Amino acid sequence: MERKNAWKKYSDEDKNNVFTFADEYKTFISECKTERECVKKAVELAKKAGYRDLQEIIAANETLKAGDKVYAVNMKKAIVLFNIGSEPISTGMNILGAHIDSPRLDIKQNPMYEDSDLVLLDTHYYGGIKKYQWVAIPLALHGVVALKNGECVEVVIGEDADDAVVGVSDLLIHLAAKQMEKKGSSVVEGEDLDILIGSMPAASDSDNTDEDKEEKEAVKKNILAILKEKYGIEEEDFLSAELEAVPAGPARDYGLDRSMIMGYGHDDRVCAYPSLIALLNTPQVNRTGVCILVDKEEIGSVGATGMHSRFFENMVAEVMDRCGDYSELKLRRALANSYMLSSDVSAAYDPNYASVFEKKNSAFFGKGMVFNKYTGSRGKSGSNDASAEFIGKLRKVMDDAAVYFQMAELGKVDAGGGGTIAYILANLDMNVIDSGIAVQNMHAPYEVISKADLYETLKGYEAFLQM
Repeated sequence: MERKNAWKKYSDEDKNNVFTFADEYKTFISECKTERECVKKAVELAKKAGYRDLQEIIAANETLKAGDKVYAVNMKKAIVLFNIGSEPISTGMNILGAHIDSPRLDIKQNPMYEDSDLVLLDTHYYGGIKKYQWVAIPLALHGVVALKNGECVEVVIGEDADDAVVGVSDLLIHLAAKQMEKKGSSVVEGEDLDILIGSMPAASDSDNTDEDKEEKEAVKKNILAILKEKYGIEEEDFLSAELEAVPAGPARDYGLDRSMIMGYGHDDRVCAYPSLIALLNTPQVNRTGVCILVDKEEIGSVGATGMHSRFFENMVAEVMDRCGDYSELKLRRALANSYMLSSDVSAAYDPNYASVFEKKNSAFFGKGMVFNKYTGSRGKSGSNDASAEFIGKLRKVMDDAAVYFQMAELGKVDAGGGGTIAYILANLDMNVIDSGIAVQNMHAPYEVISKADLYETLKGYEAFLQM
């Protein structure tokens, strides 16, 4: 059952559509490198598409009806959007769910120190990474600093062409004999991922050049002065900061034929963006269409902004209440009657590492959106295993819409595995399957996807919302 390559069917007009959407997506992931930035952009796009803030509707005691479109934000790190259908919500919803957090280096709460006239920031890596991949590459700092006066300062350093970048140093090969004998997991230790941010001392306050009287930590003083001047930040403000070090620079076309995209954060913004755009593009629906973009998937979907929180259920209840059709029983029915695509990436077959793939059940670049009946690891541990009946429905929807799709597993049975948010929504008794886009270099600083797969996934999500 070999699947066909989508590129072979495209007309010149189709290819133009593929490349146009790819350019829009490249802009999104180049500008949105944190979950906060993704939510902020999603709100901007939603408002342009006529969506209204659910909290404002609640505050004004307004009602909702079929055709209304609303969104709700959770702590600036997660968002859910509803396109209210003509059928009661208790009959079920069509839900697209993805995550907008990605592996990175988080700056610690007490991070800054000076050593040998160099100033560094201490980090704590976030999510599953190969630590050695994060050295000797240009990094940017993104995030917010919450001040005691209530102001929240947004920080982006290293993205503008005129900005300086920062980074983690690597050990020169000439002195790395012992390092090269280590296992890959310990070639670079987590506590060694400190980011170099400066080496210039502050100008002395005195004309006395006696080294014994030279000011201590003069480089650190200079860096703090720069932060104070540009952002109004004191060293103590790091205590209430959320700063992330991410690969600097924009996403780029990849391949001599420009058929692919290389960039940071494809996992999982390459699914989050078409999920969002698919909902915004969808007109009046029968079943309520939903897109939920959440935080913390890379560390277990925990916390108030992860999928394990009650945010999604609470917002469904609020929408049903504004529609005048809420009860606890109807809420339970709405969830149980829903269909969901857990929109997350899958592993793209890589000829360089063929030994970990089972080729008949792998995802390939150019063959369309990917459905994973189950993820998990080894004996399907930790997976949601979608029902045959649900997959049968989806096959018809995709074929009727002429969407190229493929079924895959995440590598050989005993090679490893991975998980998504699918099982969490399945715990609410709804039909859920993993679907998304094949990725090479998954969890590396720079990942790669196919533009054809991105476009077919958008079409597939649009077809699903009309299901």
